[in-house]
Amino acid sequence: MNDLVHVYRAHIRFFVQQQLQYRVELSIWLIARVLNPVIYLLVWSAVARANGGAVNSLSSGELVAYFLAELLVNFVTDTTVMWKYEYRVRNGKLSLLLLHPLHPIHVDLAENIATKAVNSLVLWPALMLLTWLFKPVWHISLVALLFIIPALLLAYALRFLAEWTLAMAAFWTTRASALNQGYLVVLLFLSGQIAPLTLLPQPLQGLATLLPFRWMLAFPIAVITGQLTLQASLAGLLVQGCWLIALLLLCMSVWHLGVRHYSAVEA
Repeated sequence: MNDLVHVYRAHIRFFVQQQLQYRVELSIWLIARVLNPVIYLLVWSAVARANGGAVNSLSSGELVAYFLAELLVNFVTDTTVMWKYEYRVRNGKLSLLLLHPLHPIHVDLAENIATKAVNSLVLWPALMLLTWLFKPVWHISLVALLFIIPALLLAYALRFLAEWTLAMAAFWTTRASALNQGYLVVLLFLSGQIAPLTLLPQPLQGLATLLPFRWMLAFPIAVITGQLTLQASLAGLLVQGCWLIALLLLCMSVWHLGVRHYSAVEA
């Protein structure tokens, strides 16, 4: 365990230094990261004002709080691993990672943590500025304070495993980017990014509950904004845990099959 901690520390230090070398790219990425939820916030706030100050019992201030929470949750759970695997496999870069004593997933996890550490230097001031500008209405509760950290950590683990598993489609196809785009479209609608799930038609709400996307974003957002009771929060954490086990088993299975196929092609 100590060796693993040292490896992560070294990798994170390296990736932080690497991130700081590309300041312009980092700035553009951060602007895009903040801009998307702000656009949704402005659109739904306008809809709320046109409907007398609320949309389906959500006031304008509550919608602002929702999308600011979405900005935070999306930042915590976001990964970029899907876009790297196609390049790694096609150009043989994965072969170098397979020579390392640690599983390649550790490299991607360390890089993702380093990216979040650097980006958080801008994210928190941006959140404070947006809070000052748009005046969100927060419903702070003891449940939110107790469950926000485990809900965020489980949501991050779910999304990381799901996207790492999807990235391994590159073992069998040279154009995995189409699958990645399809996944992002589904995530956009069924995770609560584009709108609170309560504003979607009932069939879509039911589908979102059955699939893991809700538990990656909408559930921790609901915890942060104080929309859930103690029982609902505990049930949500249980569902997240079940999905985490399922995705972990799926990821391990796809990895073993993919590496065999990759080795056969390389040979």
